Amino acid sequence: MKLLSTTIEEGSRMPAAQSYAGGNLSPALLWRDAPAGTKSFAVTCFDPDAPTGSGWWHWCVLDIPRSVSSLPEGVSPESLSELGAVMLRNDYGEAAFGGAAPPAGDGMHRYVFTVWALPEEKLGLAADANCPTAGFMLNAKAIGKAKLTATYVVE
Repeated sequence: MKLLSTTIEEGSRMPAAQSYAGGNLSPALLWRDAPAGTKSFAVTCFDPDAPTGSGWWHWCVLDIPRSVSSLPEGVSPESLSELGAVMLRNDYGEAAFGGAAPPAGDGMHRYVFTVWALPEEKLGLAADANCPTAGFMLNAKAIGKAKLTATYVVE
């Protein structure tokens, strides 16, 4: 699988529009070459550098239909819901994309966007499930995945 974006680049700083204070827009994402047997996708964004001891979940979208292979910049929760996708609450407590917001002076943080190929149409988690639980299930069930890592720093 391959994950691409017209908004962010591998290893490069994300635009301010993808920061929590500067627009809070999810990046445009496009994936291809899903493995045989894929019935749905999930998309996550995780910051392993957050000073929490367990990272920070910025985005967790489940049950994206197999027929979908891209998400536009700033995709709305309503648009995802219309597709049948489920968005879990991120670590900001919002069922939405939560942009980059590393603490000032904490240095560069990595934002790992991952698209997951799944062998079932629905992951089957409760609507009030959290992103870490989804991450566990995605790692257990995925038949393919692709990552794109961008960075962000607040001086």
